[in-house]
Amino acid sequence: MTDPTTRFHRLQQRYRDGDIPWDHELPPPEVIAVAAELPPGRMLDLGCGTARACVYLAARGWQADGVDFVPEAIALAEERVRRAGVAHRVRLFTAPVTSLPFLNDAYDLVLDVGCMHGMSGEELQAYAGEVIRLTRPGGLYLLFAHLNDGTSSEMSRWIAKGEVERLFIPAFTVERVEYGVTHVCDTIWPSAWYWLRRRN
Repeated sequence: MTDPTTRFHRLQQRYRDGDIPWDHELPPPEVIAVAAELPPGRMLDLGCGTARACVYLAARGWQADGVDFVPEAIALAEERVRRAGVAHRVRLFTAPVTSLPFLNDAYDLVLDVGCMHGMSGEELQAYAGEVIRLTRPGGLYLLFAHLNDGTSSEMSRWIAKGEVERLFIPAFTVERVEYGVTHVCDTIWPSAWYWLRRRN
C-alpha cells in the first residue's frame, strides 16, 4: 500500500501525462448491467475519475454525484459532463473519499471501480464508514477491486482477500462476488466484483 500523499502525486502525474489506461468511454459491463436493472435514483461514484459512470447513468435518468481527490481528474470529468449534456444531473466534488461531510443524503447506488483497493488501515476504516453512512437501507454498493491473494509481494498494495467482507458485514449482506483477473497494459492482477446490499 502507498500512503495517501504518494498515491495522490502518482495519480495526479498520470492524469497530467494522459497516462490513464483505465479511462474508457463507457463504464464496465457490470455497471451497465446494474443501470439496466435498477430504476433511476441517486448514485455516488467514489473515485469517479473522468466521470464515465456518472455520465452514463445520468443519461439514463439518474442523479449522479462523483468524488475524486485528483483535481485534474475532476477537470476532465466536468468537461465530459458538459459535452454529454447532463450537467443538470451530475455534481462533481474534489475531495478524499474517506471524508465526505458535504454529502448527507442517502444513495440508492454507491459505486467504486478501483478506488478503495489502494487504501489500508485507518483510510479503509474511514472509507467504509462513509459508504455505510451514505448507502440507503436496501441500496446497492457495487465494488471492483484488485486483490492481494498472497501469491506475490508485488500485489501488497491491493486489498487483501476477505477484507471487503470484514469491513462491510454486518452493515451489508454480500449478494454476489465474481473473482477474475484484470489486465492493465502488460500487468495482470487478481480482482473481484462485489455486489453488497445495505441492510434495513
